[in-house]
Amino acid sequence: MSKVIVAENLVKRYGPRLALRDVSFSIEEGEIVGLLGPNGSGKSSIFRILTGYLTPTAGTVTVAGNDVFRDSLALRRQVGYVHENAPLYDHMRVVEYLRFMAQIKGVKPRQVENAIASVIDRLRLDKVCDLLTTKLSRGYRQRVAIAQALLNDPQILVLDEPTSGLDPSQVVSIRDFILSLAGHHTVLIASHVLSEIEQIATRVMILLDGTLLTQDALKLHRATQELSIRVAGAENDVKALVSQIGGVQAIDTLQEGGDLRRYIVKAAWRPKLTEEIASTIVGNGFALSELTPITRGLEQIFLDLTNQAREVTA
Repeated sequence: MSKVIVAENLVKRYGPRLALRDVSFSIEEGEIVGLLGPNGSGKSSIFRILTGYLTPTAGTVTVAGNDVFRDSLALRRQVGYVHENAPLYDHMRVVEYLRFMAQIKGVKPRQVENAIASVIDRLRLDKVCDLLTTKLSRGYRQRVAIAQALLNDPQILVLDEPTSGLDPSQVVSIRDFILSLAGHHTVLIASHVLSEIEQIATRVMILLDGTLLTQDALKLHRATQELSIRVAGAENDVKALVSQIGGVQAIDTLQEGGDLRRYIVKAAWRPKLTEEIASTIVGNGFALSELTPITRGLEQIFLDLTNQAREVTA
């Protein structure tokens, strides 16, 4: 697949404050990429640069082949942007707002009504078309904000906290809709709900204090695995035996229980490792009473990376 977003050595300063520090990344066509980071980490600066509303202090950025310095207007035609606050013109009715936004986005006059009908159908807005946007619930405001971003069928969609403030059923609905965009649109999404990003994104980038810690946190998740085992036998013998298994990086005693102890095994991921550990322990005469994979979710990876980065800079 071709790269639709390429950022190289991106720097952004606001006066003396350094918001982005030499950030480089790329996003391929059709990906859904999550961007995570604490408040003030630089997510909004990246989004505003990618959507053409802000220029970087240094570095280069191309979006759908358009340079952010030279081709800002052309870039905006290829990107749909949904701000976290879902700002709408409250004096307009939904259909009036969508018609106005279609004109601003350069949708051809003869295609405007079809474009509006399409997004109304896709976002299920038919019941609120004639309402003033100020009368909409938070969930419908978010749907309308996404609808306007899709009016000109942009190649890239940038979503900043698209489910913020929504109830659980609304979150599921918006999440399923975003998943339906995969392949046809490239999606870059920020959210503080890590479990949500884990369900949506094909790849996750993590920012901290303007520094990109990783371009693929999910790959880190898949690269290693941990297992909890309970084995009866001499501690040193059990550790020596398990340590010899291919891929095992460490085995630590977690809980003493007489001759029966609980251990945590850390290993590089590979198929059938759990079966090999079990057969090795039992085959060498030890009693194995438990073997449980420990899931290292995105939340734990996020905490590990950010804590490690803070320790380095402390």
